[in-house]
Amino acid sequence: MTRPLRATIDLPALRGNFAVARQRASDANLWAVIKANAYGHGLLRVAETLEDLADGFALLDLDDAVALREAGFRQPLLLLEGFFEADELPLYAAYGLTPVVHTLEQVEMLAGAALPARLPVYIKLNTGMNRLGLSAEEFHPALTALQTTSCVAAITLMTHFADADQERGIEWQMAGFEESTRGCDDPVSLANSAALLRFPVTCRGWARPGIMLYGSSPFPQDESAESLGLRPVMTLSSRLITVQELDAGDRVGYGGTFTADRPMRIGVVACGYADGYPRHAPSGTPMLVEGRRTRTVGRVSMDMITVDLEGIPDAGIGSPVVLWGEGLPVDEVAAAAGTVSYELLCALTPRVPIIEKA
Repeated sequence: MTRPLRATIDLPALRGNFAVARQRASDANLWAVIKANAYGHGLLRVAETLEDLADGFALLDLDDAVALREAGFRQPLLLLEGFFEADELPLYAAYGLTPVVHTLEQVEMLAGAALPARLPVYIKLNTGMNRLGLSAEEFHPALTALQTTSCVAAITLMTHFADADQERGIEWQMAGFEESTRGCDDPVSLANSAALLRFPVTCRGWARPGIMLYGSSPFPQDESAESLGLRPVMTLSSRLITVQELDAGDRVGYGGTFTADRPMRIGVVACGYADGYPRHAPSGTPMLVEGRRTRTVGRVSMDMITVDLEGIPDAGIGSPVVLWGEGLPVDEVAAAAGTVSYELLCALTPRVPIIEKA
């Protein structure tokens, strides 16, 4: 018998979540963000599912973009960190890729390139995120240089919001963007998932939905994914592989971080941090056994997690377990583990079998 751990990818849910993004984005075109192996859901699997829905795909790695082109995808492909070396530019031209330009060095590389085709380019303005992007002082000289570079075709103006999911919001960044781009009539790309859902004013040009496509809320403390009309795409499930009877005072797992305060039954789940479940998830992290909510106890180990079976008397070897997904939002598991759903979804390891639900 094979190990019972599985990740089920619900393709109709993915399409339904994209439909929510389309509805909320007004007239904006949509980049489906599929970086990081489509947030752990499978690059080609997600691209194939959204091929007839998305206006383009946004990703990170040049090799992934080439793989999509060679698999027959013809939609625009946006490389969110752009190129790193000038010798990558011929591949951008050969495969019709769109780079994000966020440094003066990239502008210079483009200006010095002799390419057989002109490239559409996104120019990124740093409005306060302070990761990627040109400063306000650099922006206009860079834009002018791109406008006069022979290998550059259409230009789109871009920024990224730091607090669209927080109380601070976007107004402070929008003010900086509007100030720096005054007089420009180029198309824009502003909205990530949080801005798309919360700030309709940002939904012009091209929006970039990411985490919402996979059924997670950008602001789980305020609005659940379900309340936003989103459904989980990935369900990580397993089974109990044994049951232990504890006496009061017995400790569980490495380091004995959990001590039973009374006689109790615990189950052992076939899943661990080698599968992508967070080792730092503490006792009390939610889990479903036989469809009923319970909690983890003790430290997550490489291949196993222990779970409290109090109130689930029929649980035994072979009982089904949901670690996150259908019936247990990944946002809740992430919150209990002190992280975000993005990390959990992206961390799924290759040894976990994938089952597609069509």
